[in-house]
Amino acid sequence: MTVPVLEVKDLVKWFPVSPGFLGRSRVYNKAVDGVTFRIGKSETLGLVGESGCGKTTLARAVVRLVEPTAGRVRFRERI
Repeated sequence: MTVPVLEVKDLVKWFPVSPGFLGRSRVYNKAVDGVTFRIGKSETLGLVGESGCGKTTLARAVVRLVEPTAGRVRFRERI
């Protein structure tokens, strides 16, 4: 198998909804929860889903416009 150009493993992005005790959030909006995929050279990926399902948040987390809560994104072997 060839080395993927983009590899996303167990990507998670949760947004705090309401503050809890001492300002810590206890309720989260789970926008992206455990997404994994690999894209090789000359491959494309289509992402479809209902409005509000996390497509844009996933894309923003992959390019680091928002910092992922957990998971790993590797582009050309770089984290």
